[in-house]
Amino acid sequence: CTVIFTRMATKDLHKPISILFCNLALSDLFTSFSGFWISMLFITNPDITIFGSKGMLAPYALYTTSILSTIYNLVSIGIERYLAVAESMRTRFRVARNHSIAVVLINWVLAFFLGCLPLMGWNCLQAEENVSVLYSPFCVSYLIFIAIPNVVVAFIIPLFTYLRIIIILRKRKLRMKACGQATGTYKSAEIQVARTSIFIWLLALISYAPFFAGVIFDATNHQCHVDLYPGVYIFRNCTAMLITMNCLGNPIIYTLKLKTLGAKLKALKCLSVNRIRACTI
Repeated sequence: CTVIFTRMATKDLHKPISILFCNLALSDLFTSFSGFWISMLFITNPDITIFGSKGMLAPYALYTTSILSTIYNLVSIGIERYLAVAESMRTRFRVARNHSIAVVLINWVLAFFLGCLPLMGWNCLQAEENVSVLYSPFCVSYLIFIAIPNVVVAFIIPLFTYLRIIIILRKRKLRMKACGQATGTYKSAEIQVARTSIFIWLLALISYAPFFAGVIFDATNHQCHVDLYPGVYIFRNCTAMLITMNCLGNPIIYTLKLKTLGAKLKALKCLSVNRIRACTI
């Protein structure tokens, strides 16, 4: 909420990348909200989160939608950064605010469509042979359909974009060095991008790899719910906690880490004084 408020209140941060950052924070907010909803259902009636019921379809669908939106936003940010660095100045100018808004809308439409498929009928409320053990009444086939392609998207595309950015910055630094020009700016940018990309990979790996392992376990498991209680469900809760912690890590890596945003956040505390100073200047 702090990231969204700061982005919306600061006019000079209304740039294409800022729109993606704000939408990422919105996706994380939905993930946290849906996770809290599922936690309350678990506290009030643990059986429906273990054996499944019709009441679990809506919170699980919202949870899936928010996670997919987060993944698509992370991929969009990586692609936008690659275009900003790799392409020419003319191409960078074409990545305008309207393009970012269109990408945000496409991400949400795709996330809502895929996340709400169980509400449209792809669930195992009637059939029990394909039911998920960890996320009943979701079907195992639906979890595999959602997990495998999006895990590939979440890991492969950011890997390509950030590696390409590092390679491009290094090539430009070597060219400037060969011409006898200063390379401090490119060296600093290369270090920053490399450090950020490592953080992104580690956070994504820690957050989503256990969930993917749970889906693989679901697909290969042939035991009933009672035989797996409570160990497997403790593991499921831990995977949900890691995904929620990812919502805490994204603002730190992508937004709160930026000095500009931090300065603007401090400036919002005395907004009226800043306006007077701005008018004076």
